[in-house]
Amino acid sequence: MQLYDKDLLSVQEVRELVEKAKAAQEELSHKSQKEVDAIVRSVASAGVRNAKRLAAMAHEETGFGVEADKVIKNVFASEGVYEHIKDMKTIGEICRDERNRIRTIAVPVGVIAGLIPSTNPTSTALYKSEIAIKAGNAIVFSPHPNARNCILETVKVIRQAIAEAGGNEDLVTCITIPTLQATDNLMHHADVSMILATGGSAMVRAAYSSGTPAIGVGPGNGPAYIEKTADIPVAVKRIMDSKTFDNGTICASEQSVVCDDNMAEAVQSEMERQGAYFLTKEESKKLGAFILRANGTMNPMIVGKSAQVIADLAGIDIPKDARVIVAKEDGIGRGHPYSNEKLAPILAFYTAPSYVEICELCQDILHYEGAGHTFSMHTKDEKMVDYFAKRIPASRIIVNTPSALGGIGGTTGLQPALTLGCGAIGGSATSENVGPKNLMNLRYVAEGIREIEDVKAALPDCSSGICKPTKQDDVDIDAIVTEIIKRLHNA
Repeated sequence: MQLYDKDLLSVQEVRELVEKAKAAQEELSHKSQKEVDAIVRSVASAGVRNAKRLAAMAHEETGFGVEADKVIKNVFASEGVYEHIKDMKTIGEICRDERNRIRTIAVPVGVIAGLIPSTNPTSTALYKSEIAIKAGNAIVFSPHPNARNCILETVKVIRQAIAEAGGNEDLVTCITIPTLQATDNLMHHADVSMILATGGSAMVRAAYSSGTPAIGVGPGNGPAYIEKTADIPVAVKRIMDSKTFDNGTICASEQSVVCDDNMAEAVQSEMERQGAYFLTKEESKKLGAFILRANGTMNPMIVGKSAQVIADLAGIDIPKDARVIVAKEDGIGRGHPYSNEKLAPILAFYTAPSYVEICELCQDILHYEGAGHTFSMHTKDEKMVDYFAKRIPASRIIVNTPSALGGIGGTTGLQPALTLGCGAIGGSATSENVGPKNLMNLRYVAEGIREIEDVKAALPDCSSGICKPTKQDDVDIDAIVTEIIKRLHNA
């Protein structure tokens, strides 16, 4: 009976929050670009000021990641996102084409349902608040129950910042009684216009099947290719830095390292020098049985934990200074647990005879899990980049930089984001790093530029029963054919 009452309370709370968000968004719709930007700037500043405190809360509550890295993520989600979007036109008329007499007007989608994961709770709340408000929307958060308190505190910071900038604090609200029923009610609410879903695959599938337009993300399982022209020590450093950042909780982080067969010894030696521990066959089998559950999904006990903690949980001994655990893998799919996404400092290690086989291997890995997400490579050969970019089924090809930070736009020029679209191949509505432009509709005002007589005059001549274009290039095809035949005869 108590659980039933909790469900009722949570559903009622959702209704009230959406009602308040709708009113706040209506109020925001009458504000200018300058006024909206002032609110976003205030949220960004508050996020930076509170970055350390919120990071500590997130780390303590969830037990995931590294507190210092969560500070960086909070600053990135606040200031980094703001700096990228601050000059975007998102309110009112944003474009005018005088030649074709078309005006483009930005139209907010309205109230957004924002689903927040436990891996990046405070940073995701800051990021989604900024891009939602920038596009003229209100957002209602459904927090992961295991990160409820730190998300609620983040929302408190955001709401105060909104009020300080003259906005309605109900532009950002959060469910305080997180239940499955509350989230389901939020996603199906008639006044919710879009769902912005970041989290597990089951939750994202639920968002897409809700009937409400949704932007969700698939799992990341990105391979990292160290190509023969790469500077091996630098490439390994970038991969190690990336995979250990917040203990691997960013979905764009590397999940496997791949190199040519004849480079395997050098790459392994350098990885070991920089803190990687390569498992024996027995250790690999033991950890492999632990990192996946019986249904083939990732064991949540490893998420965001250090290499040492994971080794202790699995009952294996590794050096105290080991930063990343590496398992040599020779297959993909069931029975090959290291070929899956691992949101932890665990890497698979593959080799193949040449870049052709490596490209095929990486395609297979991503098609098994992670299609449309991220692939990274380290090379000095631009032709290699072109070769892989044309073939790899990923939305982000990250070159010569840590994949985790490169994928989210931290060390690359991509849109800074913590929601990374995977495109149609990954079951996502977009392949972009999600920003304000994904959270608004465009209304086109088009003036007439020709009359119906002009349209008729441009029609082809169909008097013979076969329509012939009215406009033809000034080329005599018959003369060209005759000249070619003449040259062939004289050859």
